[in-house]
Amino acid sequence: MLVDVKAPELSESVQSGSLLDWHKQPGDFVRRDDPLTDLETDKVILEITAPATGVLTEICLASGSEIKAGDVLARIETSDEPTAETDPVAQPSATPAAAKVMPMAALENEKPALLTQAAPPPAARPAEVAAIVTPVDYAAPVASTSAQCAPERGERRVQMTRLRQRIAERLKEAQNTAAILTTFNEINMQPVMDLRTRYQERFQKEHGVKLGFMSFFTKAVCQALKAYPLINASIDDRDVVYHEYYDIGMAVSSERGLVVPILRNADRLSFAEIEKSIADFGRRANSLELTLEEMEGGTFTISNGGVFGSLLSTPILNPPQSGVLGLHKIQDRPIAENGQVVIRPMMYVALSYDHRIIDGREAVSFLKTVKDALEDPARLLLEL
Repeated sequence: MLVDVKAPELSESVQSGSLLDWHKQPGDFVRRDDPLTDLETDKVILEITAPATGVLTEICLASGSEIKAGDVLARIETSDEPTAETDPVAQPSATPAAAKVMPMAALENEKPALLTQAAPPPAARPAEVAAIVTPVDYAAPVASTSAQCAPERGERRVQMTRLRQRIAERLKEAQNTAAILTTFNEINMQPVMDLRTRYQERFQKEHGVKLGFMSFFTKAVCQALKAYPLINASIDDRDVVYHEYYDIGMAVSSERGLVVPILRNADRLSFAEIEKSIADFGRRANSLELTLEEMEGGTFTISNGGVFGSLLSTPILNPPQSGVLGLHKIQDRPIAENGQVVIRPMMYVALSYDHRIIDGREAVSFLKTVKDALEDPARLLLEL
């Protein structure tokens, strides 16, 4: 019986995707749930597996095709077990030489170096050698040594992934529609660093995860958003939509590009829950395990460019959100403290916001609230 391999149902915000390379070819025996190919959307890569056991008889859509939910990608002729005709490993070898090489090539754990080395070609006869000698015209001009040694000036043209295309579209959309303005401040990170040093070992032993900086910033941001709800709002046509929940997007850099999974109800999470969620986001972003639902929505975003050494930047909004907080590298700098010049671990922070609904007063006050909370982290625990 023929069984269709269909593209999976996608979310409302994702209408189509691009088909990546096929892992199997027509004639291959596949078992149920074997990976066949991958579907790349503008947010995640979805693995498409075999719906039944049998022989892959037909590939209906080639790699690179744009597909929608329900499209037939391939067909499988169902069966129970591979036979000598469908399983290449089970086929008898045609020659003794093939019998030595083919089984080794079919074993995944064998190294190519173990394959039998091919015999060298027979030496050319004198007549053949004479035939391939090219006469030299000593009167002809010789190319300069610099030209011969010049490096090649190659180019490569690679199509952008759907994720990169979507990133480009959204960032350009933000610049074209929002009135983006950025305000800056700096934070003395010494109190947070002292607290982390004091409780790191106990925290890690108790919760199985390190106490990082992001949980402090998440708590401080939620506290500031409650004080200045416009920064947690968004524009819908001529309406301002106030979100009475705090879903914080965490910008994560992966091998495929920037993704922003959402920390739902971040204000209700403990420090340990926040740290575990962020660590999980980072791991699954690189293993392509994040789901569409985990990256939809969000009322505010935190982007930490400091992990790459950025000292200062102006982050771009993630539409339809009205605010994004950029974090930067912690660096020892001299500052004035109680009339004395001291060295402290300082971090520049930047808030980009949509000036269409947020005035400078709210933006500056929001950032000051974040600064005050982090320079006196006990306020985060007491919600002051």
